[in-house]
Amino acid sequence: MQQPQGEAQWQAMTDNPLTGKGMDKSMGERLAATRRRLGLSQRRVAELSGLTHGAICMIEQNKVSPSVASLQKLLSVYELPLSRFFAEEERTPSVVIKAEQLIELGSQGVSMKLVHNGNNRRQLGFMLETYAPGTDTGGQVKHLGEEVGTVLEGSVLLTLAGQTYQLCAGDSYVIDTGEPHSFSNPSGQVCRIVSAHTPASF
Repeated sequence: MQQPQGEAQWQAMTDNPLTGKGMDKSMGERLAATRRRLGLSQRRVAELSGLTHGAICMIEQNKVSPSVASLQKLLSVYELPLSRFFAEEERTPSVVIKAEQLIELGSQGVSMKLVHNGNNRRQLGFMLETYAPGTDTGGQVKHLGEEVGTVLEGSVLLTLAGQTYQLCAGDSYVIDTGEPHSFSNPSGQVCRIVSAHTPASF
């Protein structure tokens, strides 16, 4: 299968902005570097992503941290999976992954820690999610695949294809992630979820 142009260019970069010295770069700097390498202007990215030009400027200057939904919209334009943006370059797969080795995909009070063993060809993604009180994914996300999760603590509102479901500790869900969906925690308690998804990159 041919790689999407954006991801192929990404992997071909000799100075990968997500590995080595590039790991010291902020998220905004990495997003800006990716955009420039693909020859896109901020205004063009705004048109393609549905975000405002001002929002993209603020994100690239690290004046605001993008929500999960906003970040996914940007990376969709760059044809990069969210997990690929944060993951280190492929390495010898490990069996044990320490807590400090989990890859944080979330922001703005939403923690989405990806369990990644260094194998970019793995078939399953697995995450530990935490939603602070009053937080959400920042809008709807959508990607091909499916997701299964269980609420371990607290409660969360799952909105899928325009319908909202409330899940409490012990409840599970199974969704087609090709449908627009979002998670929010309007309660005053922390919500923790464990989830698995396919494909591993999204």
